[in-house]
Amino acid sequence: MGNASDTSAVFASTISKEHDILMGSLYSIFCVLSLMGNCILLLVAYHKRSTLKPAEFFIINLSISDLGMTLSLFPLAIPSAFSHRWLFGEITCQLYAMCGVLFGLCSLTNLTALSLVCCLKVCFPNHGNKFSSSHARLLVAGVWCYASVFAVGPLAQWGHYSSEPYGTACCIDWHAPNHELSALSYIVCLFVFCYALPCAIIFLSYTFILLTVRGSRQAVQQHVSPQTKTTNAHTLIVKLSVAVCIGFLVAWSPYAAVAMWAAFGDATLVPPAAFAVAAVFAKSSTIYNPMVYLLCKPNFRECLYRDTSMLRQRIYRGSPQSEPKERFGSTSQRNKDISISTRFSNGQQESYGACLHCTDNAALCHVTTPQRTACILTGSTYREVTVSQLSTKSQANVL
Repeated sequence: MGNASDTSAVFASTISKEHDILMGSLYSIFCVLSLMGNCILLLVAYHKRSTLKPAEFFIINLSISDLGMTLSLFPLAIPSAFSHRWLFGEITCQLYAMCGVLFGLCSLTNLTALSLVCCLKVCFPNHGNKFSSSHARLLVAGVWCYASVFAVGPLAQWGHYSSEPYGTACCIDWHAPNHELSALSYIVCLFVFCYALPCAIIFLSYTFILLTVRGSRQAVQQHVSPQTKTTNAHTLIVKLSVAVCIGFLVAWSPYAAVAMWAAFGDATLVPPAAFAVAAVFAKSSTIYNPMVYLLCKPNFRECLYRDTSMLRQRIYRGSPQSEPKERFGSTSQRNKDISISTRFSNGQQESYGACLHCTDNAALCHVTTPQRTACILTGSTYREVTVSQLSTKSQANVL
């Protein structure tokens, strides 16, 4: 970038303003959905952290990488798309591209590791039963290290980061392999070790699982210890993992195809709009994982429902509108308690002074003072009157 005009030309949008506005709008929707979904998934996982299975560590890690991509890419891509150009300069462009590669490769590598773990547990239960949470944590750390190698490479001059062909975002310079050998080697390694190999491992792992399940249901029933009773739960994890993998690969495959077209073909023939459409599909991958697991995994869904109910109760208790209902409920309960007290012969309620519930606010509780009655016999009939209705002399004789 020799001068300001060159920089401005590189970071100017090459697609129509209407398309940029559409991209910005879609990115905004993806950002909101991803933030909500992944934050909720992480919150649910935190609340059930003591009962997490080893395979679920990869689900959590996938959510972390999706959230990292959301927080690092969308806040920069959305205003740039609406402004019809990249707004944040060359250094930020490099960091933006590095974050995109890091979190994207971490997600794909994480799904690859998850498929291997599921295959190990289903197809080789004797070894799979020995796979613990400590092994899962080590494998998750390895996933991040593996992705970091390819993310940091262009910053060390193995490959290059540059603006996207459509101008409002940054990624790997797909044009560089046409005229630079180191960039070509980086793209080849990236394609082989970060796309083709993971896809092959995922495909073979789940194919092997399917064949094993069809061939012997006994193998499926033995892939977890009988004490934990998690056979059905782990089978569900396998199914949901397949769904997430399919969604992720469908989202990223268009971008991979367009990128390989630009890297190994004539880059000038690749329309910028093709990169723009592929980028929209790729960024939509951040919403699949929470949607699948929160909607389809029973224990995650039950934990989410419980947390939502608790939050709703806390909000309800804190609102002023709930006080009259609570007060009415207390009064109703108070009246219920009073109604079962000992009664006199005239049916009125017993009270020994103030009600115990009325120490704070006596106005809320109205208890009628008990009145004693007397029976007056006249001939063969009698009538019941209150003591206060008798004359003073009669009261003395009755009392």
